[in-house]
Order: sequence, then C-alpha cells, then structure tokens
Amino acid sequence: MTVKTTDTVLPSNIEAGIIERAKTGSTVAALSGQVPQRFGATTMVTFDDDLTAEFVEESGSKSSDEAKPSTVLAVPHKAVVQLRTSDEFVYADEEYQLGIMAKYEEKCSRALSRALDLGLYFRINPRTGNEITAWTNYLNSTTKRVEVGADADMDFEAAAGLVIGDGYSVNGVAFDPTHAWTLSTARYADGRKKYPELGLGSNVTSFEGVNAAVSSTVSGKPVDGSSADNKVRAIVGNFQGGVKWGVQRSLPFKVIEYGDPDNTGRDLQGHNEVVLRTEIIYAWYVDADQFAVIEDKVA
Repeated sequence: MTVKTTDTVLPSNIEAGIIERAKTGSTVAALSGQVPQRFGATTMVTFDDDLTAEFVEESGSKSSDEAKPSTVLAVPHKAVVQLRTSDEFVYADEEYQLGIMAKYEEKCSRALSRALDLGLYFRINPRTGNEITAWTNYLNSTTKRVEVGADADMDFEAAAGLVIGDGYSVNGVAFDPTHAWTLSTARYADGRKKYPELGLGSNVTSFEGVNAAVSSTVSGKPVDGSSADNKVRAIVGNFQGGVKWGVQRSLPFKVIEYGDPDNTGRDLQGHNEVVLRTEIIYAWYVDADQFAVIEDKVA
C-alpha cells in the first residue's frame, strides 16, 4: 500500500524548542559549536602544518614555505524519530494535540541529541545499539587511551597529556555520569572533598579549567538506563578544533496516516493510528588523533 503523508509545519515555539534542546542535550554540541553547512558531503579545508616567517636581507631572495593545506570530508547522516499515536490526534481539539506534541517534543529532542553523540563518538545506531561499520570516521577510533586507575583526576591529566603531547589543545571533556560522580566525591586523606564545586557530578560544566559536559552517551548507551556499556568513562581533547559538525536539514515534520511507515507490521488505518515523523540530517568530521579516551579495563 502506498504511504500517504501530510506535511505539517510545527508551531514556531515547538520547532525552536526541539532544535535548542537537542543542542544542549548533546555533549558534542555543548563542547563544540555547530558550523553552517550546505546539503550533502561537504569538503573542509585543514591546515595543520605551521607556517614560518623568513628574514630576507636587502636584495636577498625569498624562499618557499612547504606547508600546504589539505581537505577532509564531512559526510551527512540522517536521524529519524517516529512516534505512533492514536489517530484521534488528527481530529481532536487543540488541547489534546498540544499534549501529544509536548510529549513528542520531549522524546524527539532527547533522541536527536543522543543520536549526534552516539554517531560521532562511536558510529552507533541508537535504535539497535549496533555499530555502523561502513562509517570510518568516528572519535573512538583514537589510539590515545588511558585505563581507569585509583585516582580519576590523575587519569584526566594523563589523557590530557597524550593530546597536548601531540601538539593539540585540550578545551573540552565529556564525562559519563558515573565518572563525573567519582570525581565529585573524590576526597583527601582527611575526608575533605577534592572538588566540592562539582556537587554530585550531575551538572558539571567545568573541570580543571576545561569546559565539561555529562551524558550517558559517553559510555555508548543507546538509551538511558540501558545495560549496553562500552567502558568509556571520559573523552578529553580539542572539541573546538578537532570536530566539525552541523545540521544540513532540520525538522521536516510529517503526520503519516496510511500504510506501515515504521515497519511494525501494523497497518495504521487498521489500528486507528498515525505516525509522527521528524528527520534531521547531521554532517560531521572528527580528527580522532586530537582526542583521548579514559576507559575501564576491557576484559
């Protein structure tokens, strides 16, 4: 059966809410700014080689600098969020529709923000928790890795040292909630907290002068509370220069009334349902060498 769709423009307050909450809910977006991008695979210029100045005496000749720019490719990735609900949504009064939309906004914004982190960090499909092996550009491919030891703050310094030692800046750290809690409750021998400003670690925005963000996506969990865990506890590195991401197309919102658009085997009309669908196209490139991972010992 052909799927019929109805394109609907979200109210401006709802649409803005989804975009903003998706940005603030992601550790990637919290630590690195979005860059404008055209639709499709986007070529980005990189210039890692240092330029040198040259003193030239009167009537002396000028020599050439061998430093040259290169390019990398930011590839688009589409994230789709769908919600089945009763077809009463289509015919009900405005109060009922707004109630459904409020819940959809909440769920959609969290799904979009988690998708950005899971895809860029680990090439994980959030729906299944599986790796998308065709994606070759992702942060966790870095070879800079530190095993969790007795002192979480020393692990942070060791990871930062790996990045700085290769000539890159450390301007961001993304923590798994359990690791942020470990740091926030670290104590000196006399019982005093080492970092009382961290509270209980749930809203950490800075650590040792470095911008910070906290999310369970750091340990690769597709859904909050999921048992899936890849043992990563923190990601340290150059979030300002080592990762470039953007939204190429945002929020084409549809109310789908016919067919089986989410492949559940349940025909919408046969079950008096509709599907709300939102699609967003991200594109990103990450230079994994500019990041270090702190992780539990992998058996």
